[in-house]
Amino acid sequence: MAWNFTKSSLFLLLSIFTIVISTTTIASDPDILSDFIVQENQTSVDANYFTYTAMRGIFQKSVDTCTTTKATKSEFPVLNGQGVSLAVLQFPPGSVNPPHYHSRATGLFLLLEGVLEVGFVDTKGVLYTQRLIAGDIFLFPKGLQHYQYNFDHNKKAVGVAALGSASPGTVSLPSSIFNSGISELVLAKSFKTDVKTIKKIKTATTTP
Repeated sequence: MAWNFTKSSLFLLLSIFTIVISTTTIASDPDILSDFIVQENQTSVDANYFTYTAMRGIFQKSVDTCTTTKATKSEFPVLNGQGVSLAVLQFPPGSVNPPHYHSRATGLFLLLEGVLEVGFVDTKGVLYTQRLIAGDIFLFPKGLQHYQYNFDHNKKAVGVAALGSASPGTVSLPSSIFNSGISELVLAKSFKTDVKTIKKIKTATTTP
């Protein structure tokens, strides 16, 4: 079903997301007194409890859109109380990971393959952008809206994000907002970015 956004409904949606972010930020990783937390239904603990195997083979799979494979406490329960999680991001040519927040975690992003344009907006409305090549690391501060864009339309890109929480609290905005007919200037002002960046996101979210 297509979503039709007016200017007023867009600002209402942004307000709702702001409330969600402010309330979810209250939750945080527990301070534990033991070495690690064992789940109640766990009958025994060995090295397998500390091993996550769900990422095996992901680099051999082709993806059509930006794909994130996560290892948070939801997928890997031993992370509970450890204050860390991981995400692998795969970008087909020309794809984008649209603006989103991690309300409880700073992100340290390492680009393993390809090229990316990345950026975030601080609380003063300043946009910081950078073009990365394989081997570069970029920091996304906690709670700030950010994005990644594979500007190479011929080659894929792959990166890994280390996040400073076992439950980073990802809040994404629907990509349909960028293709709703609202002017690029209004979108740029709403997301505290520039029209050039909005054009890139719109192009990437409509590319099959």
